[in-house]
Amino acid sequence: MFLAHLMSTGLGPFYDGLVHLFLTPEELLPVVALSLLAGMRGPRFGRAALFVLPAAWLLGSVAGRAIPPRTALPAVAALLTLGLGALVAADRALPYVSVAALAAGLGLWNGAWTGMELAKSHSSTFVTVLGTVCGVFIVVALLAALTSSLRAPWARIAVRVAGSWIAASGLFMLGWSLRGA
Repeated sequence: MFLAHLMSTGLGPFYDGLVHLFLTPEELLPVVALSLLAGMRGPRFGRAALFVLPAAWLLGSVAGRAIPPRTALPAVAALLTLGLGALVAADRALPYVSVAALAAGLGLWNGAWTGMELAKSHSSTFVTVLGTVCGVFIVVALLAALTSSLRAPWARIAVRVAGSWIAASGLFMLGWSLRGA
């Protein structure tokens, strides 16, 4: 995770940050899983994820820029992906506070690593972080709203299957991250 170089779109730092989210599965998959999880619980939970996750990501990115760059822990990203995907697949009712806490934790963690990576890049700016945060906001808004609007039983099963695939991807990521350990 975060061992790749930041993307350069040629369109400016905002779009570099936006594209980085969509080209980094370690960041995108947990966001998708959290969005599905919040959406399955209903609009209130979706709104919590919609505002808590990007705000925590922004805060984590600012804090991460102040932390000396370290080697990222890909196993943690894999465990986050695995755990959030498993929660979607299990479809268990979670308290509102738990979903908000998961959003805050995920945002702070991924944001901090993003900030550390940006600190290593001398050409990056705060606008790059805003691009990533806007991407997170868009993903959560679309997926949580779509998921919360699903009424057919088969559609809920399809969301749970997507969660199981995200969990399986997290398991693959975990194995890959531990291959050299």
